[in-house]
Order: sequence, then C-alpha cells, then structure tokens
Amino acid sequence: MEKYTLKNIDCASCASKIENGVRKLEDVKFVSVNFAHSTMTIDTDNFDEVKKRIRQIEPEVEVEASRKNKTVQVKNELWENRAGFIKAITALVLLVVGSVFQETLKNTPFGIAAYLVFGAAYLVVGWKVIASAARNILRGRVFNEQFLMTLATLGAIAIGEIHEAIAVMLFYVVGELFQDIAVGRSRRSIKSLLEVKPEYANLKAGNEIKQVSPEEVQVGDTIQVKPGEKVPLDGTVIKGMSFLDTAALTGESVPRKVDEGDEVLAGMINQSGLLTVQVKKLFHDSSISRMLEMVENATSRKAQTEKFITTFARYYTPVVVIIAGLIALLPPLLIAGATFSEWIYRALVVLVISCPCALVISIPLGYFGGVGLASKRGILVKGSNFLDALTRVGTVVFDKTGTLTKGEFKVSSITPFNGYSKQEVLEYAALSESGSNHPIARSILEAYGSVAGSSLISSYKEISGQGIQATIRGKEVLTGNNKLLSNNQTSYEDFTVDGTLVHVAIDKKYAGYIIISDTLKEHAKDTINRLKQKGIQTAMLTGDHQTAAQSVATKLGIDRYYAELLPEDKIHHVEGMLGGDKKIAFVGDGINDAPVIARADVGMAMGALGSDAAIETADVVLMTDNPSKVVDAIDVARKTRNVVWQNIFIALGIKLVFIALGIAGSATMWEAVFADMGVSLIAVFNAIRILKNNRRP
Repeated sequence: MEKYTLKNIDCASCASKIENGVRKLEDVKFVSVNFAHSTMTIDTDNFDEVKKRIRQIEPEVEVEASRKNKTVQVKNELWENRAGFIKAITALVLLVVGSVFQETLKNTPFGIAAYLVFGAAYLVVGWKVIASAARNILRGRVFNEQFLMTLATLGAIAIGEIHEAIAVMLFYVVGELFQDIAVGRSRRSIKSLLEVKPEYANLKAGNEIKQVSPEEVQVGDTIQVKPGEKVPLDGTVIKGMSFLDTAALTGESVPRKVDEGDEVLAGMINQSGLLTVQVKKLFHDSSISRMLEMVENATSRKAQTEKFITTFARYYTPVVVIIAGLIALLPPLLIAGATFSEWIYRALVVLVISCPCALVISIPLGYFGGVGLASKRGILVKGSNFLDALTRVGTVVFDKTGTLTKGEFKVSSITPFNGYSKQEVLEYAALSESGSNHPIARSILEAYGSVAGSSLISSYKEISGQGIQATIRGKEVLTGNNKLLSNNQTSYEDFTVDGTLVHVAIDKKYAGYIIISDTLKEHAKDTINRLKQKGIQTAMLTGDHQTAAQSVATKLGIDRYYAELLPEDKIHHVEGMLGGDKKIAFVGDGINDAPVIARADVGMAMGALGSDAAIETADVVLMTDNPSKVVDAIDVARKTRNVVWQNIFIALGIKLVFIALGIAGSATMWEAVFADMGVSLIAVFNAIRILKNNRRP
C-alpha cells in the first residue's frame, strides 16, 4: 500500500472520478482518493497504468510520491490562485471597456472590434472551462458542471446575450476561485489537527547527543526529551521526572505526571523536566504514527450519505439537462405567443443554477471535519461510515472491569471456613494466582506479599472465566468463582457481598472466600446519565460475580446487566441485541474484549492508547480511560450528521426555488450564478464550522 500526492485536484467530483476510474483497472487491489488531503492511497502492481488512467480522466492532475519526512509549507490560498484572479480581472476590464464603448465598437466594419473585445473577454475567463468540457465530452463524460456552464453561456451568446454570457462565466470562475480558497483553508484546518508529528529525536550515543529523524531511531536506543519538546517515540522513562501535555493524543488538558518506569508516547509534549527515555517501538509502530494514519485514511470508508450524494449527482445532472431542453422546446410549440428566445433563456437559467458542486464538495468535507474534531478530542473514528453508525446507536453495552471501574482491585476482607485461618486462605490463593496476570490475581499477590514458594506448585491450570486449578503441597486447590467449584463437584457457601468474591477450596473442602473490591471511575455515573438523557439504553456484560455486577449496575443506574460470563457468552448476548433500526455499540478495555468489540455494530476500545489489539479491532478508539468519551463520540457524530443534512437541504432547497423562478421567468442568469456560487460557499463554510467549533456539543 503506497500513498501519493495528487497536484491540481480542485474538486471532489474529480477525486471521485479518479477513484472510480482507477478502481476498474485489473491490477488495482485497493484505491482511495482523499480530496481533503489531495492524496491517493493505492495497492497495485502496475502503477504506470494507474498514472495513464489518471491522465485520461483528469489531464491536469499530477501524481507525486508523498513526502513522508518533509514538512510541506502551505502557501497563501490567494497567492496560489493568483493566475485565476488575473484572468478574471482582465475579463472584467474587457467587459467594462466593451460595454462603455459598445456603440463605437459596433461602428467598425462588420462590428469586428466588438466581437474581438467581447470574444476575448469570454475566452480569457472561460477557455479553461470550455476546454475541460470538451475533453470530458470526448471521453464520454458529458454531464458535469463545466458542460452545464459552457452550454448555458454559449446558448446565451446564440440568442444575443453576450454580456450575460461573459458575466455568468466570470462570476462562475470567480466563485470557483473563492470556493478553492475555502476548501484550501479547510484543508489547512484539517492538517493543523495532525501537526503533532515529532520532527526530530535527541539520540544519545555514548556521551554525545545528536538530532536525528524519529524514523532513524531503533528499539532499545536511548533518547532525551527536553522541556518544550515533543516526545518523538514510544518508550519508558529511565531517568527524570516531568509533566506531559497529552492533549494531542487524548484531548485532555490536565498535564500527566511521569516518573522513572512510566511509559511515554510519541506526540506528548514535555512541559518541565529533562527526561531520558528508552525506546520501545519504531516510529511507524508508535501511537502517534498509527493515530495520524487512521485519521488521514478515515475517508476511505465512506458514509452512506456520501455514497448517496455521489450517485445522486451522477443522475441529477443529465436529468436537469433534459428538463432544460424540454423547457426550451415545449412551451414555444404548445403555448400561443411564446418565443424560443424567451424560453431558451429560461432554460439556460435552469442550467446555471443546477450545478451539483455544492453537494459534491461539502458532504465529504463535513464528514472529514467530523473525523478531525473527534481526533482533536482524543477519539479516533476509523471511517465516516462509523460516524453515521454512531448517530443510530440505541444501546451502549459496557464491559465492567477497566471500563466502568478502575480495575484497581484490593483485598477488602478474608473469611475462612472449616478450621482454616485467614492467612492460610490468602496463602493458598496467592500461590494459585502466582502465575496469572489477571487484575484479581495481582490484588491477591499484593495483599500476601512476595511468593517465594513456587516450587510448592506441582501443577497449574487457568480456566477462562472461572479461575485457577492447581496442586500445591500435594493438595488440589481451587481458586475462583462459583462455576469453578460447581464444575469440580465442590460444595461452597454463596454470599451476597459488595465486591468480587473469590472462593478457595482445598481437596474438595471449602476453605473460605476473599472479597476483592474495585472502585467506580470518576465519570462513570455521569456517562450513564448523559446517555439516558439522549434516549440511549445501557447494558453491562462482565465475567464477575453476580453480586458485584449487581452492585455496580445499581450504583450507576444501568438498565440491564449480565454477570459470570465467558468471552463467548458476551458475544452471544451482543448478538441477541443486534438487529432492528438501532445500532449496538460495545465499549471494552481493548484486549480481553476484542472478539465482542469486533462483533458489535460499533466496537469501541477505551483506554487503549498504545494497545495494538484495540487499535486493530475497534471501529472507534478512545484514547483515555474516561468513559465520558463515549458520549463525546456520539455528540460529534450527531453534530456532523446535522451539518451534512443542513448542507443537503440548503443546497437543494435554494436550487429548487431558483429553478422554479427561472422557469417562471423571474430569475436572470446573473441571479442564478450568484445563487449557485453562494450555495456552494455557504455549504463549504458550514462544513468547515465543524472543525472551528471545538466546544463540547
């Protein structure tokens, strides 16, 4: 998979044509053209054929290798479009001169001077549009905005309205220039969200420090991060203490304290002390690199609205041309006193106002703005199709441990039975759990202290979703939940406790239980309340004890919960919720819940910063442990949908009004072109508004 820059690509419909044309090539396995970034991502074995096809589709578009390691300076949009403005000013001067001296020019032999002045004005401003329309016609692509404008202005000249033809073409070209400027600024706004890529690393080589590109640093190398610098690669602090600004990755404004042994991630900004860091990942595997790649490629997964608008525009333009043809021909033939010149003029007004570029440009920009705003808040949405899906979420299903609770388990009480002491129950549990990395196991080991008797364990078996079966000092020890003891024909006492219950049985004899307590996350209850205010139901799936699950669900006000579940049970419950008009979102901690994250309509991995399993599996990656990011993601999706549909209704509504006025003879071509360009600019600026407003919806 390679990425290339497409120069001179100035409209979303051009990007769509290139993508569709290249996709039809036999050797192309994948292609996605990103209009907002002017890039093409492609997987092909015959790139020469791809370039040839692009030249056939859009001759002015140039393909260049993307500059991965260079900072591209974005020039002022007005300066970049200076040639277009010079042509427009020249045409305007010629039009004014021709109009002022019209009678004098007409008095020349055959009025040749008038033809030269007005013809020059028309060709200066319209030649590029006419040539583009002609090339497209030769390639069999007749119906586009260049064709509509060429047909309308040449028709106006044919009925003696050369002044209006020049003015309409002039306003169209100037409108296109301002539209290009607006789109260019939106591109800059989008790119500014991604300007978190570190430019260099301070590599420690012996006693020397040298500045190198982050791509040159290897795993195991040592780097220094000075105050004010960006952390260039993922790693572990081996010396120093500081506070890091993590906003670029997480959207959180509160600085994060790091000390020796703590992990730091590329893209964080060192605010105070000097840090020495040992690199743990290559740059292309780092969190920031993966984040940038996901944000940039998000538009390859297009929303249904985008696909609909592209298809709509393809059929809309020829239908409009047919309607305009009928307007020009039928009334003069059927209505007494109607003239061809009058109705041809009305048909030309309809052609001018009917250009679909406002929709074709603003809809993809709207979705990309939504993806950009989400990333600014520490929410990575892997495609605009998932933004659409988030707007239709009817139920959010949460994992419990590490998602709604902190996952910081502590032993709160030990209750022995059948002659065993508290210390014996804790010791056997600790020896059983000594080989496990589960949070519950770590809490038992922390309560017991160091386990030095691993030689006492002669067999060990971890049973998923149940617990541990081990042989210790020649005795069979079971440490786990109700299922473990039931499946091993061991009688036990079942208690109602506020926490996670861990039973301990020795040689089929119940020895006692340990209560492990977890604490709710700070924003968990507020998250559930905000979801309920939006009319979204909540559910919780957990492998924990029934009583512990009930306690958490009651405290948070969760609508329904299911406890003592194996990973496959979670999938079964989510599958039971799927179907219908509403979507199901599942929120988990990213690794243990990967199967059910993949199965939900929208899989959300929370607190998964740096977790490869989460990033690969989830549709939406929440970069912090804060569950309220779930609500923020839904808010951003709904805001994006509102702006997109606003653009659709504004564009279609205004166009339909002016089409009706044009047919009635109440709108001139001047008004039509103003309306067309005005709608385009309104739609583009409305799409940019998503990025500009960074407040919580």
